Amino acid sequence: MAGSFSKGGNNSYDYSFKILLIGDSGVGKSSLLLSFISSSVRDLSPTIGVDFKVKMLTVGEKRLKLTIWDTAGQERFGTLISSYYRGAHGIILVYDVTRRETFENLSDIWAKEVELYSTNHDCIKILVGNKVDRDSERAVSREEGMALAQQHKCSFFECSAKTSENVLQCFKELTLKNAEGVKLHLNPSCKHTLKGLAWAKNLVRCPEILEVPSLLENGSVVVKQQIMKDKQVYQAPRGGGSCCS
Repeated sequence: MAGSFSKGGNNSYDYSFKILLIGDSGVGKSSLLLSFISSSVRDLSPTIGVDFKVKMLTVGEKRLKLTIWDTAGQERFGTLISSYYRGAHGIILVYDVTRRETFENLSDIWAKEVELYSTNHDCIKILVGNKVDRDSERAVSREEGMALAQQHKCSFFECSAKTSENVLQCFKELTLKNAEGVKLHLNPSCKHTLKGLAWAKNLVRCPEILEVPSLLENGSVVVKQQIMKDKQVYQAPRGGGSCCS
């Protein structure tokens, strides 16, 4: 499925791509997104429901709009989140390298949801092991991550949202593969970046970053009521663990 197309206005774009971040709560999905959008990170509370941000990029002479959805990763929002799989061009499956259950749940839960709800057979998937800055606490080896990525036929990165290690490379690869999918005319230096090299000259980060209100602001009344109800009863996990590594 190619990205959607739009023209006109100051915020016009040539192609629009929908990208999802999925995985258990607390693996650092919101922090990975923040690191990519703003090149910074801070302690974040768990996402309630679904949120998203927009990033504008230029590849060659084409302007791309990335709408990146950040999901809660909590079972009680399953019916809310399922609709957002439809039409996705890229999916980033995230686990925490220090919590083995988050790795196992990718196959037991999240990969099955992708198979069930994704409507795009050409959807590009990337597996990400987050929080590698806490290597002394590692519970999942790099080799295990690579094997799982091979099993699901997707690319693999180990990242740290806290230090920004490999975060840019992860989103870059997803963007370029989507660009190739719509047959943009990329010169050889741009294609080489798929192998993890530096930003190509014709791939320029747009200085404009658009902040999009969350569904808590724009969602339906029913969704708002459910989100607010769960937000009031939510209790942070003991031990003061942060989800932003």
